[in-house]
Amino acid sequence: MTSTQFGKGCHLHLIDGSAFIFRAYHALPPLTRKSDGLPIGAVSGFCNMLQKYVEDNAGPDAPTHVAVIFDKGSHTFRNDLYDLYKANREAMPEDLRPQMPLTREATKAFNIACKELEGYEADDIIATLAVQAREAGGRVTIVSSDKDLMQLVGDGVEMLDAMKNKRIDRDGVFEKFGVGPERVVDVQALAGDSVDNVPGAPGIGVKTAALLINEYGDLETLLDRAEEIKQPKRRQTLIEKRDQIELSKKLVQLDENTPLDFTLDDLEVKDPEPDTLLAFLAEMEFRTLTKRIADKLGAEAPAIADTPAPVDEPEAEAIPFDAAKYECVRDAAALQKWIDQAYERGWIAVDTETTGLNEMIADLVGISLCIEPGEACYIPLTHRESATDDLFGSDALAEGQMPLDEALTLLKRMFEDPSILKIGQNMKYDAKIFARYGVTVAPIDDTMLMSYAMHGGEHGHGMDTLSERYLSHTPIPIKPLLGSGKSAITFDKVPIDEATAYAAEDADITLRLWKLFKPQLHQVQVTTVYETLERPLVPVLAEMEMHGIKVDRDVLSRMSNAFAQKMAGLEAEIHDLAGENFNVGSPAQLGEILFDKMGLEGGKKGKTGKYSTGADILEDLATEHELPRRVLDWRQLSKLKSTYTDALQTHINPDTGRVHTSYSITGANTGRLASTDPNLQNIPVRTEEGRRIREAFIAEPGNVLVSLDYSQIELRILAHIADIPALKQAFADGLDIHAMTASEMFDVPLDEMTPDIRRQAKAINFGVIYGISGFGLARNLRIPRAEAQGFIDRYFERFPGIRRYMDDTVAFAKENGYVQTLFGRKIHTPEINAKGPHAGFSRRAAINAPIQGTAADVIRRAMVRMPGAINGLPAKMLLQVHDELLFEVAEDSVDQVIGVARDVMEGAADPAVKLDIRLVADAGRGANWAEAH
Repeated sequence: MTSTQFGKGCHLHLIDGSAFIFRAYHALPPLTRKSDGLPIGAVSGFCNMLQKYVEDNAGPDAPTHVAVIFDKGSHTFRNDLYDLYKANREAMPEDLRPQMPLTREATKAFNIACKELEGYEADDIIATLAVQAREAGGRVTIVSSDKDLMQLVGDGVEMLDAMKNKRIDRDGVFEKFGVGPERVVDVQALAGDSVDNVPGAPGIGVKTAALLINEYGDLETLLDRAEEIKQPKRRQTLIEKRDQIELSKKLVQLDENTPLDFTLDDLEVKDPEPDTLLAFLAEMEFRTLTKRIADKLGAEAPAIADTPAPVDEPEAEAIPFDAAKYECVRDAAALQKWIDQAYERGWIAVDTETTGLNEMIADLVGISLCIEPGEACYIPLTHRESATDDLFGSDALAEGQMPLDEALTLLKRMFEDPSILKIGQNMKYDAKIFARYGVTVAPIDDTMLMSYAMHGGEHGHGMDTLSERYLSHTPIPIKPLLGSGKSAITFDKVPIDEATAYAAEDADITLRLWKLFKPQLHQVQVTTVYETLERPLVPVLAEMEMHGIKVDRDVLSRMSNAFAQKMAGLEAEIHDLAGENFNVGSPAQLGEILFDKMGLEGGKKGKTGKYSTGADILEDLATEHELPRRVLDWRQLSKLKSTYTDALQTHINPDTGRVHTSYSITGANTGRLASTDPNLQNIPVRTEEGRRIREAFIAEPGNVLVSLDYSQIELRILAHIADIPALKQAFADGLDIHAMTASEMFDVPLDEMTPDIRRQAKAINFGVIYGISGFGLARNLRIPRAEAQGFIDRYFERFPGIRRYMDDTVAFAKENGYVQTLFGRKIHTPEINAKGPHAGFSRRAAINAPIQGTAADVIRRAMVRMPGAINGLPAKMLLQVHDELLFEVAEDSVDQVIGVARDVMEGAADPAVKLDIRLVADAGRGANWAEAH
């Protein structure tokens, strides 16, 4: 390439190297080089990101100059100004430290300029280069999303968030800071930065800082005129903290005159030297990336030792995504070719496109298929000609599509053929869509559930997340196709050519993920978890969700009216206690009443200057005063009314008269299911009003509802895992476990047990499982904290095995990065070694996960077995709520169904796990859910 002097017409790209490195490090699981065990996960991700950057910037707007800018060392001139600068930053992970120099080597191997400077941050180098390039008449793109760099935007300088493929211009800066780029440092000086430990002005956040700067023009004017500020606390802060604010500005202001030992001309884009680049990649043992780049460079890939390497990317990743190669299948002959290929291979990835996310009402628009990476198609079925309805209430079908019935007739045999594996991402959704059209999809594999089995607790399991993380590919976004707000359209209005690229890519991604994940299940020893707890649950949940549960609209309406009346009564009480009328639903007004007028202690103002009045604050105040107690009661009724008695009426399906919740298998790290649209798992059962809501869930005439609920399953599992003889014996003897605990702790004979003492023991029993603190128990029991802590200390003295279990579990989590259930489910604990306020939460979560996760696994096993057990009986399984299963059963078969279902639930752990304590399922029946539970 001919060398040119940087000037007008040149385009400089400045890549934030640290952002690339940490993104790469956190995006991939720990990987090591097979030959010597060197950690190289971050290097692998970094190289993939560099290669993607090169490929994405090879077009007409390609940069003429480019450099990757790194930080060098941790001490800069800012530390000399303020020795606490960045003092909060955690130490670099040990496995990342040896990879840092390798990322520099990687950059040089790609023949991209690699720059760093002792005593200065990468941001200062970027700032200096950006200013130099702008003054020379060139354009600058800063490849980063770092807010500190936004002060540079404007006059030919923009930013690019490569992860979101989003450009950040002056408008983007204003959206972030509320001011233009030239005033960003003023806002940052006021708001401070907890990450970098920039002190700023206490109590002033970004929004307030922007308001002040926009009103006074700049920071210096604001500080000079601080006496004019009307708010006393804000005025006092600006006056008293002036020196600190001015120091903060020096810390956030980038140095645009960093002494560089190179020029812009040294950053000219150069083609990589094939031998150098491929030798580095081969040395790292990146097999697939080496082959892929060798093919692009027209060179021969160097040989790499023939040993299995965990760092190796899957073969599926070697094939580039190319939407132009996807086929639009418009007739039976073309579709039959895809079906024939599926029979040759024995598998096919499938995905559906529909008019919405509610599987019970969404219409099928099209189907995408994939048989090998890069080989995918889309079958348009019901796309419409335009987005404007005709006189008959529906658009005419667009031309060039297969008739829906014809396509489903051809696909039905393959979808139902047990010899063909159907692969999907969140296959439950697609299975329900097809079921409504009379097609059963089986057997299936689900990439979302594979990811969940391997990486529960590590990251999300949506397709976009998995694609970016494991395939280094950002899928085509849906939002530009559908739009947003009032102008949004449904997928049937998307042009077929655009739909083909989007939909076929989804099937392509799914197949690539499957090829990657399927062998890994065995490698990370979660095949049994996936095959016995995850995959077989899909058809069970699909059937439950489609059947739904009948809800009495009139009962809900009467409850809404009753709640409204009771809320009005509570409001009157609250106003009397306050001595004035105010909006009880306004946190700001409530805060003023509690802390300004009534002078209650514990008032804390947030960044907006308003008092916090969350439930935790009110719970504390409720021990001292009646008003916050009444407000909590009012809020509870308000939530019950809005979330359930009002909202549930809108969820009644007009065709079935039933409510159809949707269960997320991956909704909780521990294996618990999550219920959504509507959430039927969070209906309160501890209050009379909450229990009454269950009265609206009813059985059809001639049927009753039957509930089977595991009795204290988590305490039973704790007794087994922690090996607590006293608890084991109590369960074996059928004792009241809470009364027994109270007797053990408080030296009270069972025959003298009072309800209050038993209630305290119950709170401790369940609180200990969740790692409750003395503070938390005091709040729950509304007793002094010292007394609550005494209860907990005494509990551990009586049952020392629990403390041992807790310590051992935390130690295991810290060493391995995960904990396990009795069935082998791995629940990852990525923040177990965190410090600060979050440390306690991470520790408690790790302690609870094996217990709650094992309980979740038990009921999953019961649910998987249940359809076969009750097959032929007049019964349907309707709902799962934590430890409870709800059935609808013919009146004359209740006893038989209870007997069968109880046997399944109580034997669910066998033969995989032999528990020391017998599981017990309590049964109830009734015309509605409240009666049955």
